[in-house]
Amino acid sequence: MSQSTERPRGVRSLVPARMDRLPWTRFHWMVVFGLGVSWILDGLEIQIIASNGFQKELGMDSAQVGLAGTIYLIGQVVGALVFGRLADKWGRKKLFIITLAIYLVGSAAAGLSPNMEFLFVMRFIAGLGIGGEYAAINSAIDELIPSHYRGRVDIAINGTYWGGAALGSVANLFFLNPDNFAENIGWRLAFFIGPILGLVMIYMRRHIPESPRWLMTHGKEDLAEKTVDDIEAKVEKDTGKKLDPVPDDQSIEVVPLDRVPFKKIASVLIRDYPNRTVVGLTMMITQSLLYNAIFFTYALALQNFYGVENDAVQYFFFPFAIGNLIGPLVLGHLFDTWGRRKMILLTYGLSGIILTVSGFLFQAEVLNATTQTVFWCVAFFFASAGASSAYLTVSELFPLEMRSQVISYFFSIAQICGSVAPLLFGVLIGDGADRGPITIGYVGAGLIMVLGGIIAFVFGVNSERKSLEAVTNPLSLVEGGEKKTVEGERTTKARRR
Repeated sequence: MSQSTERPRGVRSLVPARMDRLPWTRFHWMVVFGLGVSWILDGLEIQIIASNGFQKELGMDSAQVGLAGTIYLIGQVVGALVFGRLADKWGRKKLFIITLAIYLVGSAAAGLSPNMEFLFVMRFIAGLGIGGEYAAINSAIDELIPSHYRGRVDIAINGTYWGGAALGSVANLFFLNPDNFAENIGWRLAFFIGPILGLVMIYMRRHIPESPRWLMTHGKEDLAEKTVDDIEAKVEKDTGKKLDPVPDDQSIEVVPLDRVPFKKIASVLIRDYPNRTVVGLTMMITQSLLYNAIFFTYALALQNFYGVENDAVQYFFFPFAIGNLIGPLVLGHLFDTWGRRKMILLTYGLSGIILTVSGFLFQAEVLNATTQTVFWCVAFFFASAGASSAYLTVSELFPLEMRSQVISYFFSIAQICGSVAPLLFGVLIGDGADRGPITIGYVGAGLIMVLGGIIAFVFGVNSERKSLEAVTNPLSLVEGGEKKTVEGERTTKARRR
């Protein structure tokens, strides 16, 4: 019996074009608030752990407190890898409900910890949930938000991590104040702030639909079309205007894929898109090194070199967090208008230059705690927007069918590389007797950011205001013609109808 050579039959779909031509409405705000809380929760968790309010009651030394943070980060890596793959296989909506629920359990239970070992287990579980959120949420946001707004929305949402950190800083001042709560009560109550926010977000997420793009590439075209019909109906109701029909020549033809094997993912990353892989890894690793280096040793530097008391550090951290929050909100729209590559070079470059200058001024002993914080605030105003754009870049430069997994791989590699930074900078700070070693660290971190910006500018992609399918062909796109992806890095056999 002869084998059939007939090519797989594809399904024509207007789903991507219909989603990208939508105006901004209340539906998109629901997506932003429903999904964007993830980074607020992460920033909140890190800041609460950094407060060490549980140390005395649970009988932990400094190394064990640090271990609690490390366990949380390990949980994030595991969660990203496990749930990132499941988000590509099961869908975005199932995972952004499951991962948030896991976080709620882990964080709330941590507030009930009877001993150190129980706290460690709950920190790992909370990390699992947040790590899974990074992969599933970035994918869902980019696939639900119209192309004209994708950059600013993704960058702003990723930047809200610092809103969570600022909230955690204020919460620590309130809950850890012995005038307000007993020592064994305050830190426990602080752990419940995230779960309370999360419960509200679970309710909102129930009303956020599955990504129509994911449905389209997984053999559920009818459901994808119905989902877009429902979204368009909401948009027309909100705007009071009838949407124009999308021309048929904007449709794409896809063959549904159930799963993408690891071998195929490796081939896409290494053989098909090597430049994009280098850009994504460079951006993720450099921002992780910078943030982990400064953030986790922020208090140590203020205490050892400027004599800031431990209970006063929160007052210096708060403006630092606010600067990090404002940066993405103010600069985000420029990534859609002025362009991705230019803005990545600007944000990475300026943050690196300012940090380098502050390093030399620090060595010259012309700064005090306030002016040092001002320099860090300005540097991270730009760095925060750049770091947020790293997640955007990784999310939109690779095929839809493997998007969550790629985010999880790059996130995990960046976390692992960045994990050495706190230890290294802690050693460089030492007891504060010699400014030379940490000056080298600050200058080196600044130059690394500049290098990251240059690499992204040279090898990056101008993906602003372009459909995700125009930036990168889906793996499920029907073969049969020649079509170049953006920037012509790779020519893929594909056909658009």
